[in-house]
Amino acid sequence: MTRLSSVFAQSNHKVLIPYLTVGYPSLEATLEIVPQLAAWGCDMVELGIPFSDPLADGTTIQASSFRALQSGVSPKICLKIASQLREKVDSPLIFMTYYNPVFNFGLEPFCKASAEAGVDGFIIPDLPPEEGGELEAITQKYNLDLIYLLAPTSGEERIDIVAKRSHGFIYLVSLTGVTGPRETLPPELEGFIHKVRQKASQPLCVGFGISTPEQARRIAKIADGVIVGSRIIQLLGDRTALQDFIGGLRDALDRF
Repeated sequence: MTRLSSVFAQSNHKVLIPYLTVGYPSLEATLEIVPQLAAWGCDMVELGIPFSDPLADGTTIQASSFRALQSGVSPKICLKIASQLREKVDSPLIFMTYYNPVFNFGLEPFCKASAEAGVDGFIIPDLPPEEGGELEAITQKYNLDLIYLLAPTSGEERIDIVAKRSHGFIYLVSLTGVTGPRETLPPELEGFIHKVRQKASQPLCVGFGISTPEQARRIAKIADGVIVGSRIIQLLGDRTALQDFIGGLRDALDRF
């Protein structure tokens, strides 16, 4: 059983997945905050590799990525940070990146280096499953999970493909648009998750727009995990507020 699958194997447990941009506000902060997130009740961490054209991300994550790039954060540095974090935490670590950095690094070299660093899988928003065959084969060789995304606009054919080929879990985008806190989530969210659940055996985790414990509790009733990014990045400057926020999410997921 992999680190990632063992998290979802816990009975009656809803998974909390925070997102951080590696190197924002500093590399030292990334090394500091990931162990704290694990101690506060997060089950795995999504580590964002900064990219100059993050098309799926809203203004908060775009700004964090831009600042990290200005500081010289590269995929090689992200691999080094992941390796250092693996010495500090047992939780799964997932790289969130775009296809261009992986392609430029080299598919097999990137997968090999990621596995050696203790990374457990990848989320690549701009890689559709129809074009992911080569990377899928290499990730499986190195025991890495390639996690595909589905959006509310995904048709039946796309849902079928992702249900057959996503490893680890399926990332469900809660709304049409980019990342960023939202006051409300779409009323049709439950229907979307139910439609995917009918076809998929993998755990389903929901991200984009989640910024309150109430939203997390709503999702916990119908999905297996919650992914939160922008609001966490906004709170990085106030660790007490961040700890309170994570505690509120964890409590909501435990009391769904």
